Amino acid sequence: MIKYYRLFDLLLRRGLKKTDLSTLAGLSSPTLAKLSKGAVITSETIDRICRALNCQPGDIMEYIPDEEDNPTCPK
Repeated sequence: MIKYYRLFDLLLRRGLKKTDLSTLAGLSSPTLAKLSKGAVITSETIDRICRALNCQPGDIMEYIPDEEDNPTCPK
């Protein structure tokens, strides 16, 4: 599962709010809600966020395997 906690940590460190991200990257309210819930977003959205924040995708998201999907994967 992809988690976006890194995005919200980055915003906090830069003194930005989700609404600032919406303005900078041109994101809609439903897209911000998807990010908050960890829902699926498009690569275009990831591109817009990275361009607006001058960062790499790994700076805003992380893959965390679901335990039931991969029981042999170490934590």
